[in-house]
Amino acid sequence: MLSVEELRAEVERGTIDTVVVAFTDMQGRLMGKRLQAEYFLDEAIGGGHGVEVCNYLLALEMEMEPVPGYAIASWEQGYGDFELVPDLATLRRIPWLEATALVLCDVAWHDGRPVAPSPRQVLRRQVERAEELGFTPMFGSELEFFLLRETYAEAHSKHYRGLTPSVPYILDYHILATTYDEPLIRQIRNGMEGAGIRVETSKGEAWPGQQEINFRYADALTMADNHVIYKNGAKEIAHLNGCSVTFMAKPDHTWIGSSCHVHASLWRGGESAFAGESEVFDRFLAGWIAGVRELAVFLAPTVNSYKRYAAGSWAPTTLAWGHDNRTCGFRVVGHGSARRVETRIPGGDVNPYLAFAALLAAGLHGISERLELPAALEGNAYESDAERFPSTLREAAAALESGTMARAALGDEVVDHYLNYARTEQRLFDSVVTCYERERLFERG
Repeated sequence: MLSVEELRAEVERGTIDTVVVAFTDMQGRLMGKRLQAEYFLDEAIGGGHGVEVCNYLLALEMEMEPVPGYAIASWEQGYGDFELVPDLATLRRIPWLEATALVLCDVAWHDGRPVAPSPRQVLRRQVERAEELGFTPMFGSELEFFLLRETYAEAHSKHYRGLTPSVPYILDYHILATTYDEPLIRQIRNGMEGAGIRVETSKGEAWPGQQEINFRYADALTMADNHVIYKNGAKEIAHLNGCSVTFMAKPDHTWIGSSCHVHASLWRGGESAFAGESEVFDRFLAGWIAGVRELAVFLAPTVNSYKRYAAGSWAPTTLAWGHDNRTCGFRVVGHGSARRVETRIPGGDVNPYLAFAALLAAGLHGISERLELPAALEGNAYESDAERFPSTLREAAAALESGTMARAALGDEVVDHYLNYARTEQRLFDSVVTCYERERLFERG
């Protein structure tokens, strides 16, 4: 990490000349600008000239096209600007980009008010709610991805079909197989360490070319920041090595999906509130079980997200919980201060700010309503009668629209914004499918 004084010294020595000023869009991508380092120091943070970006960046679909239905940005409002407010606690070197530093930002209107639907602000609000109850939320996210031999340009030219995994067989925990990819994976691990993100492990995963790199848990906001920097950085490092990675939940219907397992606990007074026979733990987990269906849009944000959920796929289909049971949607692991709950529901495509915020909202709902934790499931949750997680984005959007807990926790502005996001995603998918069906009918005469 860098202080402003350290950055200034690096700039004077000529070892840093560029500062990436970025925030996270709805899809979890880093958006922003590259600033000349002297300008960043003298004007962006020292001279009162804020960094402005078009407010359509929180009203776009995946292909960067503006879409209607958002209250904060539209053609009718002229698509003006909002400001990026650097959080200087996130300032760091980016070792894999020459002479470059990065700072993450909060998004604000010109009068200083936060843009409520911006993902980092959505999470900030839920962290504040937890802190009002005396809790510090701690999170860890475990992202899986596929390493592919094609460059991004080559994958695009192939319409993302018939892509080649880096290793042609399953490499789950396989030391020899992961050695083949170790030069690149090592670059990613060391790059993240150099960017101030504490790396724990890397391993092969449950399909050819599938990898996982895990990091030390942290407070919720820091973990979400680390998540998006890592995800963006892994793609950049792959590009620099003439290959590509994808965190897509289900890049090919014949492959296993890529997950993002999320671990969570609440701490109070420097100690885990989940340790031992903890009522806080029971209520929090009961809140997840009761609320996650309504909040599914924030955990599985695309049509593709739901293609992971199949029996025997390592992706859960139920809202059951169990002790160290990977068939359940919620898996309780660890002992003492390390006791925590892991949800195996999100995929690699998840926006961590929104996912953590949704999980916090559900957990705090369980605590405030003193919800009772049902009995743990033993055996195969895929074959149980436990309540199911939504199986489609359309079903998830309907659950969010008809519910009340999400609006009470997140606010109408946030819920309406992401309902429009989900409906847009579904509408675009439906239009593509309709066009494809018409082409097939035309071909058949």
